Amino acid sequence: MCLIVFAWKLIPATPLIAASNRDEYYDRPAAAAVCWESSPQVFAGRDLRSGGTWMGMANSNSSQDQAAGVKFAAITNIRAPSETRADAHSRGELVANYLSGQLSAQDYIASIRPLAGNYNGFNLLVADQNDMIWFSNRHQEDARNGVPLAPGIYGISNAALDTPWPKVVKTKAEFASLICQGAPQQAYFEMLSNTTQAPDCRLPDTGVSFEMERLLSSACIESPNYGTRVSSLVKIHATQPAEFIEKILR
Repeated sequence: MCLIVFAWKLIPATPLIAASNRDEYYDRPAAAAVCWESSPQVFAGRDLRSGGTWMGMANSNSSQDQAAGVKFAAITNIRAPSETRADAHSRGELVANYLSGQLSAQDYIASIRPLAGNYNGFNLLVADQNDMIWFSNRHQEDARNGVPLAPGIYGISNAALDTPWPKVVKTKAEFASLICQGAPQQAYFEMLSNTTQAPDCRLPDTGVSFEMERLLSSACIESPNYGTRVSSLVKIHATQPAEFIEKILR
């Protein structure tokens, strides 16, 4: 997962709205979002190489027809090529383990905090009915402890939460506008499909080549072997069944 914009507890009837793009190499096998046979309460896509997932939701009552008790989790990688370890654990298991387990968001973060060094850099979002927490094994000390988020609109890519990368700033602003308009779901997917690259003068320096920085600067990435493979829209409602809409691009 490489771009997530989300609104947390701004709309009483819909406490969480999240729109996201998953960027990955095209040859990495993956499955579309379904209820998992091993954990029927989990609804998520699946990385078929390592078994984890990049984003999903789960119902604590083991029923996708009940809105009460829905949990949400998503993860993005930290773009830091010089720090990548070949022996690190798969980051997707952090999402899968939360969704398939019974711990609250706060208790789950406490349980994985001592193990965070086993993974390459990540941003993890976990939410339950009460809390949305951002947790990272990079960045400032509070992120390494877990930051409970106040109601608001947030954006995250492959750096810290709300780092003002051009695609994060632009997509957050458009996302906020769509929420205010009560826009239909197709409008969110149109937002996520934007392939416009940032001006060269605004590109971040994350340790990859300048050409790669340019390629990765759009909300929707296109290249011969790597790019945006899945766009998703999640809405968790207070009294209605949750929605998870997925558009597979590759």
